[in-house]
Amino acid sequence: MHSDPVASRSADPKDSRESKNGGGPQLDAVSLAIIEQLQEDGRRPYAAIGKAVGLSEAAVRQRVQKLLDQGVMQIVAVTDPLTVGFRRQAMVGVNVEGDVESVADALTAMAECEYVVMTAGSFDLMVEIVCEDDDHLLEVINKRIRAVPGVRSTESFVYLKLKKQTYMWGTR
Repeated sequence: MHSDPVASRSADPKDSRESKNGGGPQLDAVSLAIIEQLQEDGRRPYAAIGKAVGLSEAAVRQRVQKLLDQGVMQIVAVTDPLTVGFRRQAMVGVNVEGDVESVADALTAMAECEYVVMTAGSFDLMVEIVCEDDDHLLEVINKRIRAVPGVRSTESFVYLKLKKQTYMWGTR
């Protein structure tokens, strides 16, 4: 991470970019720096962020609220699923017949599906599932995912050990 995130960006406050999703919120260098500060420590005080990015605590608070309201970011507690009762995780590749988006929407609605992404390659969708145990995982895959109209096949990749999980990719 940058020790001074603002210094790594243009100092021109008009230096803003359209988000990669096309037509999304415009983020200037200061907003990007605030995001990087919160990725390093989601509990970092607004006063400390303000000092790092050159804004008052109140201005940081307003910008963070705007970023939250726009859906640019979330501030959440990331847990180790094993320590909170979820002993089985898996990535499931899903092949679809017909409309991929409708299947993705159905999977997104399932509480156990923590991550749903449309892909190019061997699978149409990749879905990360977090379950209490093997019986729960079997029920989710066999009775719920495979029952979604349009699901042609699935392939499961059960996690044996989590070696790295980070949300520190910064901003571009």
